[in-house]
Amino acid sequence: MDLKKTIIEVFKDVNSIKEEGALASYIPELANVNAKKFGVHISTLSGMNFGLGNFEEKFSIQSISKVLSLCLAYQMLSGELWNRVGVEPSGTAFNSLTQLEKDRGIPRNPFINAGALVIADILLSNLADPKRDLLTFIRGLSGNQDVNYSSKIASSEKSIGYRNVALCNFIKCFGNIKNEPEEVLDFYFDLCSIELSCQDLSALFLFLANNGKTIQGNKQILLPSKTKRINALMQTCGFYDESGEFAFKVGLPGKSGVGGGIIAIHPGQYAIAVWSPQLNAKGNSYKGMKFLEEFTTLSQLSIF
Repeated sequence: MDLKKTIIEVFKDVNSIKEEGALASYIPELANVNAKKFGVHISTLSGMNFGLGNFEEKFSIQSISKVLSLCLAYQMLSGELWNRVGVEPSGTAFNSLTQLEKDRGIPRNPFINAGALVIADILLSNLADPKRDLLTFIRGLSGNQDVNYSSKIASSEKSIGYRNVALCNFIKCFGNIKNEPEEVLDFYFDLCSIELSCQDLSALFLFLANNGKTIQGNKQILLPSKTKRINALMQTCGFYDESGEFAFKVGLPGKSGVGGGIIAIHPGQYAIAVWSPQLNAKGNSYKGMKFLEEFTTLSQLSIF
């Protein structure tokens, strides 16, 4: 299979389709992004790296960063982590408060906003300098020392983050947030503001295709058993209430962000990142979803 040829063919096809979707305009800074941007980059375990379009341009990865904060928390806490956050698909929007009442403050999974807030709280309780330590972790994974938070995007999110404030305070009243909500929210908004390119993302996430071990430096970040569980969570919960659709059409573990990015993993093979800022009704990249569906269909390289 000539992956480069397949990517070129699918990219051209998807890039020609009618523009659909909308920018995440509820975050003021994301409303200013050029809606026509489109990039893709693949990194394989065999050493191939290939990108097309705007694959070198940095964008706000938003909820994709929740996988990274989860990996760091899981590295430290192991199985205790799952006492505070579940592993089930939510079936509701990423910022829903509905299930927290019924589940008494235990979020359904780590990738909805409520779950990511609990993970942020865990990191605050276990790291000496959470913001610095998370960046150090991500920089170590990628070998890229330029990875950083965007104060512009974090401030933009804070200015409209009322629902996340409600989520954090609601979880706090059940005792599942241990730190002060203001501190948790400050850290959460920063971790969602990280900016990376498709090229950065595919290289960074390749360890999840490699049994938890980095390609650069051969460092074991997560045990294979933990890596399997992170991939399983991405497969079942990585796209909010469109996770079943992504599994059905694409057939890979993955994670989306409202900045228009998607990272997808084929264990034992590759990591592929796509960026197109216009989102469908569920908050996932319209072109990104189309690209990955066509790519895995044409290449016959999904996990199924």
